[in-house]
Amino acid sequence: MKQLLPTDKPIERAIVVSVVKKGGDRIQAMDYLEELAFLAETAGADVIAKVYQERVRPDRATMIGKGKVAEIKAMIEEDDIQSVIFDDDLTPMQVRNLEQEWKIKVLDRSGIILDIFASRARSMEAKTQVELAQLQYLMPRLTRMWTHLSKQFGGIGTKGPGETQIETDRRLIRDRITKLKEKLRDIDMQRKQQRKGRDHMPRFALVGYTNAGKSTLMNIMTGADTYVEDKLFATLDTTVRQCELPNGQLMLLSDTVGFIRKLPTHLVASFRSTLAEAAEADALIHLVDCTHPSFKEHIQVVRDTLSSLDIEDKTVILVFNKIDQLQDAEYVRDLQIEFPGCICISAIKGLNIVSLLDRLQDIALASGATLLFLLPYHAMKVLPKIYEAGEIVEREDLDEGIRISVHVPAEKKDALLRLAGDYAIED
Repeated sequence: MKQLLPTDKPIERAIVVSVVKKGGDRIQAMDYLEELAFLAETAGADVIAKVYQERVRPDRATMIGKGKVAEIKAMIEEDDIQSVIFDDDLTPMQVRNLEQEWKIKVLDRSGIILDIFASRARSMEAKTQVELAQLQYLMPRLTRMWTHLSKQFGGIGTKGPGETQIETDRRLIRDRITKLKEKLRDIDMQRKQQRKGRDHMPRFALVGYTNAGKSTLMNIMTGADTYVEDKLFATLDTTVRQCELPNGQLMLLSDTVGFIRKLPTHLVASFRSTLAEAAEADALIHLVDCTHPSFKEHIQVVRDTLSSLDIEDKTVILVFNKIDQLQDAEYVRDLQIEFPGCICISAIKGLNIVSLLDRLQDIALASGATLLFLLPYHAMKVLPKIYEAGEIVEREDLDEGIRISVHVPAEKKDALLRLAGDYAIED
């Protein structure tokens, strides 16, 4: 009997396929193929074989050559394969041709990522974002999916403009996409209102390649219970939690969806509202798995994705994670030389987390101003305004009044001094 997933769906036996330009980097191509296999396993597949082919250019009809098509067909029949997954996006024609030849399901990297996202979405926002991305992915592929319905309807109740089924489906999908975009705009407005209430706190966002350990770091820094699993895209929903800096000041830390190579552009666009937490943060914590052989490429993928979201100009703290798994003790020193200013930690072991918090505190202090007031008891009406303006660092009730230290964002400093400047004192 086959092992069953928690969803009670049988595990699909799959083959993953990579096609690269002849003379290209074979090591990099094999790394891509390993990542595709990891994606497939995350989606619930049992990867039976990994197929690699070099070509001058992809075949327009089948992506791979005729010989490779025949070779994979033999593997499908021998090993009872249910799906073949390609590392690059396929055209509708290529999918149709391969499915007709192999008589099984053919997917590409974008399709498998969307499948994972759909299974991991929990909040209304994430589900809306994933559905939007799926429909945008589906639109150009309707030709192959609905060829059996491409003729006009006939019979009772179908007299009318003579619209074909595929045209009807496209129109329905376009209408649904419009509604989903409107829904996301409403969600985005709600999030902006929520963020307004947190303007007085320094904000930081965790970004990084998927499976770099962001959720683990989030949990140890904030005491949150964010879901953690050694799989790609274990969490999709943005989590925002309070965290205390060494000086007692509170900050907000958000955990965002992980990035990956060849992330579908429509998926990035759909998740703009989720990634808005990163866009509005005072600084980004770019977490990197330093044990991965391609970590430098992962760094560039994250930078490119941030650039596509127009948030590459943020202050970024480069943090190398999983140093507890390194065999060479000199490796950390080499990282610090190659990447000046980086911080090397182990989120799971709690190593060097204090150093990271100290860096965040320095940024928080530099991003605003700490003001000190001695507020007489007859001026208590000013006290709520001080609390609203920023984060209270320290308060002491004295005989002559309340001595209160508050950290305020730079843009709120002048307004608070106009309101309570008569009671400001030097520390």
